[in-house]
Amino acid sequence: MKIDNNSALVVVDVQKDFCPGGALPVKEGDAIVTTLNKYIERFATSRSVIIFTRDWHPPRHISFYSEGGRWPAHCVRGSKGAEFHASLKVPGWAMVVSKAVDEKVEAYSGFQGTGLAKTLRKRRVIRIFVGGLATDYCVKETVLDALSNRFQVYYLTDASKGVNVNQGDSERAILEMKAKGAECIVLSDLNYIARQDLKH
Repeated sequence: MKIDNNSALVVVDVQKDFCPGGALPVKEGDAIVTTLNKYIERFATSRSVIIFTRDWHPPRHISFYSEGGRWPAHCVRGSKGAEFHASLKVPGWAMVVSKAVDEKVEAYSGFQGTGLAKTLRKRRVIRIFVGGLATDYCVKETVLDALSNRFQVYYLTDASKGVNVNQGDSERAILEMKAKGAECIVLSDLNYIARQDLKH
């Protein structure tokens, strides 16, 4: 689990609409921002690839109630709700990947329709570390797609939150990610790796 320029941090959908006060809030979704910022700092120091995904919906997206979908309108492109959380530290050089941009396609994964896998391979990325919102939807689908694209995948348990439409959804999502090959880690695991690197 080495953090270097063959590693990528993928921060999934930490947008205002998914945080308390937003159109589709994850309970305490903003509580992960401080920890995510520490991951971002660690990956920036290691000159790793950092990617921020975002829902960037057209006004009449298939996932909205108004179009027969299961969610209230959220993260409409260009809206305040689609902005990243104000406290999230987004480096100016980081990549931003917009997803679910086709009004007729419901896309949860940061890989779906974005060309992200190809971009990461061009950057020679081997390992992907994924956290953000929400564990049981966009984070899970991003992790599963990363695994299907044969990346090594680490799920950031301390930097993700689930929406839990049904009780236990997040726990089931984590079990599914682990069953498919993802490893669960926390920030202290990275700090341990950093200390070991300094000894060599």
